[in-house]
Amino acid sequence: MNIKENILKYYLKNCLFINGTAYAGKSTMCKMIADKYNLVLCGENYGLERLLRIISLEEQPNLSYFKTMKDWQEFINRTPDEYLAWILGNSREVADFEIAELISISRNKKVIVDTDIPLEILKQLTDYNQVAIMLCPQYLSVDMFFERDDEEKQFLLSQIEKSKNPEKAMKNFKACIAKINSQEVYDSFLNSGFFTIVRENSTEDTRMNTLDILSNHFGLNNN
Repeated sequence: MNIKENILKYYLKNCLFINGTAYAGKSTMCKMIADKYNLVLCGENYGLERLLRIISLEEQPNLSYFKTMKDWQEFINRTPDEYLAWILGNSREVADFEIAELISISRNKKVIVDTDIPLEILKQLTDYNQVAIMLCPQYLSVDMFFERDDEEKQFLLSQIEKSKNPEKAMKNFKACIAKINSQEVYDSFLNSGFFTIVRENSTEDTRMNTLDILSNHFGLNNN
């Protein structure tokens, strides 16, 4: 079955998407926009429990990795190339689920989405003012990765600390994070043709200014 792009685009007209690199402020902006304009918030990993009940190894091999991996030590010790391939595979596989979810969620209300849907798919399904890209330098994505308090990152940190050689495991995992936030990945976002905001300063609080810029881009101040 292949649903035509114009049909999907119509049913996703109430969706606003923020994509980009790690530590650029995507999750923060999605939450602030949702709160200010009373939008439905679809944050990172929304609907994950339902998704994991649906997937199969044959149809979604990347999303099924947690069912097939030996243990968490295998997860943190994959090579950067293997990690990148897995991340990209997840993005492609989760896009089908995300689109189906959003058609239902956004039927009667605007939605703001913290998304990893591949850029080539977003281009087919959205208009210019529905998507914003947020970027930050690679060193921030890598150096600040474990400075967040969320459970997922702290769990990964605990697994690295349990490794036979924690220093080696940390170096390898940071190389994985660097790979998925490489200059090539950065440039693909920057040159995508989508509206883009680059985070240059990690110390200055630019949240309100960024909120205003995104609100104007999404046309939220016109309502």
